[in-house]
Parts: sequence; structure tokens; C-alpha cells
Amino acid sequence: MVTRTFTRTLLIGAHDKMLAEQLRATGTELTILEAGPALAASCGAIVGEADTIDLPFASFDLVVWPGGLDGVNDVPGALVRLRALLAPDGLLLGAFVGDGSLPRLRRAAMADGLRSIARLHPQIDLAAMGNLLQRVGFALPVVDVEALTVRYADWFALVRDLRAAGLSSRLDPAPPPLTRDEVVRIAAAFAAAADPDGRIAESFRIIHFSGWAPHPDQPQPARRGSGSASLIEALKPKS
Repeated sequence: MVTRTFTRTLLIGAHDKMLAEQLRATGTELTILEAGPALAASCGAIVGEADTIDLPFASFDLVVWPGGLDGVNDVPGALVRLRALLAPDGLLLGAFVGDGSLPRLRRAAMADGLRSIARLHPQIDLAAMGNLLQRVGFALPVVDVEALTVRYADWFALVRDLRAAGLSSRLDPAPPPLTRDEVVRIAAAFAAAADPDGRIAESFRIIHFSGWAPHPDQPQPARRGSGSASLIEALKPKS
């Protein structure tokens, strides 16, 4: 949807080779930031976390972050750093798993007989993300949500997906492992929410966000009170 050409791009996360290849195909000079040293070494990425990244200011026209914002230690700090990395009129574009995701798993994790331990990292909601983009100085912020439903045969299949996506707890030190009895209780509570065909539908809310580094040529919001049309009149039922 964005028709501009970006000459210098920062991609945060090296797990999707196809995305990196598509960006390079546009002719942009691509820099990749990856938190995992082994993965970074395999694709020539810089090793580091987004909330501690140390690169020259205004060195990118585009920053793409296709997942992971909700898992950093300092979310506002990460956005401040990315705002500083963007040249004027540069674009930040990203997505992450947001608040309201995994409701069946969360209910299962509160089953009787389970210890109260954080197993998933905190989730950011839609309104909070919009406020964060504005607070750190992004212009023209846009935040939207996409609801996805994924159906699983059992709790163990969901856990494999969450671990592969890096969505399990990142607390340090890590919480104590589940006991055999707790595993049985959670799996049974999760299975109790199954559809008639035996599969369990779990929900993910993917929050998409974008924001621009300010520039004088960008569209500006109209002055408050300058509107000439009445919203009340526009919403009146037509006779």
C-alpha cells in the first residue's frame, strides 16, 4: 500500500528469509538485527535487542519489525530508539501478538490445583500501542488488529507453536517447570473447550502498527473547530 521507494531498511528479526529476500528485491540496502547469535551468524545480521540497539541516528528510511515488540524489556525505550534511527519521513512498520490472545490457554492455566506462575509474557493492547507511538513522537500513527483462529488437536500442539514463535515466558530467572500433575491438569482443562470434532479453537489477536518520523511535508491534522460539516446532521436517519 505504500508506494514510496526506501533506500535503507532495518529488518528486526532474521527468522523469515523470504521477507529479507523480498526487501532486497526492492533494491534497498538491508540491515538485519537479530537477538539470537546463532541465527544472526547464519544470515549476517547484527546481534542485539531492539531496546538497546546502538546505530547512527537517522540511518534508515524504513524499519520493519514483524513480531517481537511485546517481548522486549523496555517497550517505550525500543520505540524511542527506532524513532531516532529513522530519517525524517521514514516509516516504522510492524506487528505483534497482542492483548486478548490465547484466552483458552489462559483459562486452562488457572485450573484448580495449579500454582499461580506467569507462563506468558505481558501483552500490549490496541489503545496502549497507539498511545505509545504518539508519546515517542511518531507522526500519522496507525494501529489495527487482525483476529486469527487456529484449531489444535491438543494442548501439546499449541505449546510447540508458542515455543517455536518465542511466545512462552521470557522471565529471568525462568519460572519453575510444570510438574507432571500440572501438565495433566492443564491439558485436560484445555481439551474441555474442544469443539464437537475434538479440536480446540484458540484465538490470536495480531496488532499491526505503523508510524512516520515527522517531516514538514507530511499531511497535518486540521485545526480543532475548523470543520464546516455537522456530524450530528450527517448521522441523522434519512426520511
